[in-house]
Amino acid sequence: MVKEIYKLLEEVEPTLRAFALKLTGNEQDANDLFQDTAYRIMSNAEKFKPNTNFKAWAVTIMRNIFINNYRKKVRRGVILDQTPNNYYINSGDRTVENDAEMNISYRDLLKLVSKLPEDFKRPFWMAYKGYKYDEIAEELNAPLGTIKSRIFFARRKLRKMYEEQNRVRA
Repeated sequence: MVKEIYKLLEEVEPTLRAFALKLTGNEQDANDLFQDTAYRIMSNAEKFKPNTNFKAWAVTIMRNIFINNYRKKVRRGVILDQTPNNYYINSGDRTVENDAEMNISYRDLLKLVSKLPEDFKRPFWMAYKGYKYDEIAEELNAPLGTIKSRIFFARRKLRKMYEEQNRVRA
């Protein structure tokens, strides 16, 4: 059954890619949407009923993924990320001095980072080592907005873990 689904998916791939581009408006997001759809189709192959319209089933899956992703973005309050540079996220107008090197040892930082979810570790380390956001996105083959949010949330989580750790010690 999986081989049949794979063959059907190959046949409708051009249609799905065109539909993804129409929904998202850009090539990178369209590729992400297509990959998500292909994954969902293959992981749910047993749910497809033979001798029914595969193309309609696949388009419905893609549309539902797109709608769900859109709703998540609306809930987070981010539809499009138009950040003018690739270095700062939500930086605002004020400058904040970074005393991190003085307040936390590298070894302590390693311990805290090791506790982060896997999706956050690598983008955080790459940013820590000086990579630009767009370089990280390209290396990890992920959208720029995803990389920015992962680094932002990794920093926030690390700050919280550091504060909790120091409250326990004090």
